[in-house]
Order: sequence, then structure tokens, then C-alpha cells
Amino acid sequence: MHGLYSPYLHQNKSYMRKLFYAVLMLCASLSFPSCNMMEVHPYDAHVQGPQNLNETHIREIHEHLKERKSIRFAFISDTQRWYDETRDMVKDINLRGDVDFVIHGGDLSDFGATHEFILQRDIMLGFRMPWVALLGNHDCLGTGEDVFQTIWGKPNFHFQAGNVLFVCLNTNSLEYDYSEPVPDFAYLENLMKNLPEGVEKTIVVMHVPPFDLEFNNNVANVFQLYLKEFPGLLCCLNGHAHRYLVHEPFVDGIAYIQTPCAKSREYILFTIDEDGYEHEVIHF
Repeated sequence: MHGLYSPYLHQNKSYMRKLFYAVLMLCASLSFPSCNMMEVHPYDAHVQGPQNLNETHIREIHEHLKERKSIRFAFISDTQRWYDETRDMVKDINLRGDVDFVIHGGDLSDFGATHEFILQRDIMLGFRMPWVALLGNHDCLGTGEDVFQTIWGKPNFHFQAGNVLFVCLNTNSLEYDYSEPVPDFAYLENLMKNLPEGVEKTIVVMHVPPFDLEFNNNVANVFQLYLKEFPGLLCCLNGHAHRYLVHEPFVDGIAYIQTPCAKSREYILFTIDEDGYEHEVIHF
């Protein structure tokens, strides 16, 4: 009925969207049987090649940056269907010669299709430095989350680079219809109680920021209070909206810095030292 709230419709928005994308991808695959870019079963979730990449690269980051007080990393996001731009971005970051690691903020895929993830993975295996990836809302479509977990790992993870803790969170609440805790406060509480040794500063990374329609804004303020409990919270990073933005959504001194998508041929370069952090947008 017009003007009435329907829990059923609200809770099934995500399901219907996933079903729509699944049908769309299936139709595309049947329409172009000879195209090598499309799998016959786009959501078969069968992955060959390197897997569990986040865990492997996190070990490298921790080992290479032990006791470092100054680090530099690139923050990229939303590479999705822009494969040529992503290849150029990998080349540009490699040529700099001063980047310790790369963080991908999510949306590696557009439709959650297995082949999309594999193409993106294979392009970014060209990085000369370690890199990690977060789960984006598009990555949750179809069997996308299963493929993401196979190639990269769990949707919530953290790592230490020198004296900085990076907390990487799944914030794609709308994709879960409140069936799972997103954001996962239990994960945050456990991490707070078991902080790695030597952590003095924290950066929180997510795909969807608070107050976006995809975020569970019922808990937005509580979420921020949790984040501020971490040692020396410097800033929060996000992707999702495809454009560069710096703002303080909670007006509390904590900046949220949003990186552009690959289509715009931009990424953000961060430098952290004993005085704090600075960032610049790199055009390539």
C-alpha cells in the first residue's frame, strides 16, 4: 500500500537486485557464446590460480615494515569494469618506486561474476609491492562474496605496517538485509582487546562510508565511537562514490577521505610519519 512501510519489501531489496544481476549476466553469457570475456556460467565460483592473497601480502607488509616510523601507501578503489585504466594504474604506482603497499577499497567486480574477479586479480598481481583488497557492494552480487573470500580472504581483516594498525571492514550493510552484523562490532571489540604490539596509530578502511544508503545508519554514531577507541585514529578511508572527497561526517576531527574510481585515472598517495599523515591525489 502506498505510504506504508513494508518489512518484506525492505528486506528483499538486496535479494531481488542480486537476482536481477544474475539473470542479466546469464543472458549476456548466452547471447555471446563465442566471447572469451564471458563465462558460460558467470557465477560458478570456480577459481584457479593464486588464492588467499590478503593473508600472504599482509605477512609481507608486516615483515618489510617492521619498526618503520614512516610508510607510504597508495589507496585505490572501484576498478570494476575499467581494466585498461587499472593496468595503467598498476604501471604508474610501480614506476614511482616509493610505495610500500597498496590498498584496494572494494568493487573489484561490477556484477559479482567470477571472471571479473579473476581478471582484476591477474592485473593487480603485476604490482611490485604487496597489496590487499576489501569487499565492495558490487562484489556481493551473485556468488561474488564466495569468490572474493577464495581469492582474497575474509571481509573483515587488519594488518600492521610499522607502528600503524590498518582496520579493514565490510560496511556493505544493505547487501546482507540485516541477516549478518555489518559492520561487525564483535570483530572490532575482539581486535581492541587483542591489539598487536607496537601499535601507536590507526587508519580505518571501508568501502561504504557512514550515512550512505548502503550503510546501516541506525548504528552510524555507535560505529564512529568504536573507531575512536583505537590508538591514535588518524583518519578513515573509503571508496564507493567514484570521486575524491574529504569531509568530517561526524564533525569530530576525524576526516573521511574518499578515493576516486579507476575510470577517472586517479588514486590517492598517503604518507605517514611521526608528525601524522598527508595525502595527495595522483593523476596518471
